[in-house]
Amino acid sequence: MSDLGKRLEALLAEARERGELGELGDLLNAARAELAAASGASTADDQTDVPSRFGMVGDSEPLRAVFKLIERVASSSVPVLIRGETGTGKELVARALHDASPRRKATFLAENCAAVPANLLESELFGHKKGSFTHAIADRAGHFVAADKGTLFLDEIGDMPLEMQAKLLRVLETGEVRPVGSNETRKVDVRIVAATHRDLAQMVQERTFREDLFYRLDVVHIELPALRDRPGDVEHLVRFFLRRFADGVPRALDPEALAALVQYPWPGNVRQLENEMRRGCALSQGCIGLEDLSEEVRR
Repeated sequence: MSDLGKRLEALLAEARERGELGELGDLLNAARAELAAASGASTADDQTDVPSRFGMVGDSEPLRAVFKLIERVASSSVPVLIRGETGTGKELVARALHDASPRRKATFLAENCAAVPANLLESELFGHKKGSFTHAIADRAGHFVAADKGTLFLDEIGDMPLEMQAKLLRVLETGEVRPVGSNETRKVDVRIVAATHRDLAQMVQERTFREDLFYRLDVVHIELPALRDRPGDVEHLVRFFLRRFADGVPRALDPEALAALVQYPWPGNVRQLENEMRRGCALSQGCIGLEDLSEEVRR
């Protein structure tokens, strides 16, 4: 942004704080966004070339390979193991597998195995009988029963305790669940999609993950690429998020800011980029400049 542009931005911000802009301020913001677009900036209205499939934005070769694999395996009921860094969209893939399958009209449920205490995870998955433990004041059907004929997504499966791994394996082998505190079992038909950011094969060697469960889950393996390994997709995602966070305000992205976003390695992947764009839209007055990005991205 030029020195003149920066001075204008400062004056606009001061006038806005004093409540002196009104409709004129809106017009100035719209004009600024149009000027930025004319200079080559990305805009919120520039959505015609934002490719997406299965709820995922992008058109890079690594992402297209994921799309092809989803198409090939969605109609089956075999377990799928999704691996990828944090923020790469593992749950989006799980939902895509469900929505493109014959189970689409049944229930899709997701559980983060790392977010539930070990002593409660069994009840969450398999249910419990009234009085089986403290605070069990009524019978409760677990996720397997609730997702019968549908899909159960087990996120961060690598964080599941070994004892629970053995119980999960039994359910996968028999197709039966037994609620905590009950002697009765129930047949269920649930497709399992699991995900992790960990190297489960290495955990098997370290004996922190059951080998038999690993092979039960890893029938089909989907590896999600990191955002830094998806050339061209940052630009598509930027345009997508500009529209999502526009809030009725004409939005554009300065070419310098776009260059910084493209060059950044995004260790938090798509989720981190989404938060960065949310920040930029909140701090800017129409056109997101380099100064509106976080120091980490600018650096």
